[in-house]
Amino acid sequence: MEEHRVRSGGVDLAVYVAGKGPPVLMVHGFPDDHEVWKEQISALVAAGYQVIAPDTRGCGQSTIASTVSDYHIQLLIGDMIAVLDHFGLERASLVAHDWGAMIAWRLVITHPDRFERYAALSVGHPAALSAGGKMQMLKSYYIFLFQYRRLGEWMLRGLNWRRVRRMYKSREDAKQAVARLSRPGYLTAGINYYRANMRVFGQRNVPNCKNMPVLGIASDKDPYISDQALRETARFVDGTYRFEIVHGAGHWLQRDAPEAVNALLLDFLGATAPD
Repeated sequence: MEEHRVRSGGVDLAVYVAGKGPPVLMVHGFPDDHEVWKEQISALVAAGYQVIAPDTRGCGQSTIASTVSDYHIQLLIGDMIAVLDHFGLERASLVAHDWGAMIAWRLVITHPDRFERYAALSVGHPAALSAGGKMQMLKSYYIFLFQYRRLGEWMLRGLNWRRVRRMYKSREDAKQAVARLSRPGYLTAGINYYRANMRVFGQRNVPNCKNMPVLGIASDKDPYISDQALRETARFVDGTYRFEIVHGAGHWLQRDAPEAVNALLLDFLGATAPD
């Protein structure tokens, strides 16, 4: 992959590009970087797509922003628009997971003219997520704990990063996550996404997604997000909405079940948009 540097909102974003063809922007979540998509990148490039995979601010090889407010959702949205503009792309397809999907939902709502279609992994429309009920509140307990300075860092770093290591099924994925977060400042940068956007998680008056097909992919072993939010997302999409569930996969379904996720993405990206 070719690495590019994109300046946006006071930070330098590392952006990785591979392949030629219709562009697909892929946005990772916490505590990942663009490498979480490596199985999907190879499949999409082989199928004739161009993949654009940024490390979001404070992650991977992108630079760390200095304050909590530097991670507000509006700045994160602006980063992705800056990436499209850097490559001269008027429109692209969009694939996102976890925090990347939180950003991506607002991208397609506020900039519908920039995206052909959107595949959301694990995270549903913001209004559906906030209406997820008691089950989602229980699964999201860590978000509230992250609001306390140093507590979130202690939770994840403690006992030789045990909580982080338990997030992933693959030992190699866990090892890489610990290595990323162990770099000075990067753990706090990741947690600052939650601190800067606490109000975002409770918003219900978020507009519907318009003018594009949307695919929601959930997994039935996700300990952090209930699949109910993606099921309910149909009510908040004015265009066509397709829901799929990947069985036997955890929160990182693109890593746990890459063949199933790749098949769904390729089918969705290659589908003809309805008139």
